[in-house]
Amino acid sequence: MAASLVSLVVTAFWVMLPAYVPNNAAVLAGGGRPIDGGRTWDGRRILGDGKTWRGTAAGTLAGMVLAVVLNAIEPSVSGVVGFDLPTFPLAAGFGLALGAMFGDIGASFLKRRSGRERGAAFPGLDQLDFVVGALVFAYIAAPAWFTATFTLPVLVVVLVITPILHVVTNVGAYLLGLKNEPW
Repeated sequence: MAASLVSLVVTAFWVMLPAYVPNNAAVLAGGGRPIDGGRTWDGRRILGDGKTWRGTAAGTLAGMVLAVVLNAIEPSVSGVVGFDLPTFPLAAGFGLALGAMFGDIGASFLKRRSGRERGAAFPGLDQLDFVVGALVFAYIAAPAWFTATFTLPVLVVVLVITPILHVVTNVGAYLLGLKNEPW
């Protein structure tokens, strides 16, 4: 029982890595022209300055590169953990990475519509926006891989561990001075 739970958690974390990395990479490479071009809707920015073309491209590329790296190291990692980990077809890596970026962009849109400023907390949405986007895009990009990989138990683990990972990494980044707010 414990071994199957460990394999489930490791698998869930592994398959989400190409979705976990893009938003962090976007922050590091961001800046540049905002996607919304500074336009407003109902007197509020559509997305805000934090969503840029450069950040979106860099985040998507980082997630795709990570999927390729994971494919390369999968045999070794599978040997260490004692069970086979999934590999990523290029379309799946692309779907996970771009979907994570679009999920975050969608959350910014919702935040602006609700009157929240850039960086304002929106519990629940902040932790799962990119997950929803990544899962939807991965399903569209690679449906057979998605259904074989994201079984119901894996999906449940993803939905449980992601908010925990999100909070821990954001608090850590805040304490290190890499973020202005701990969420």
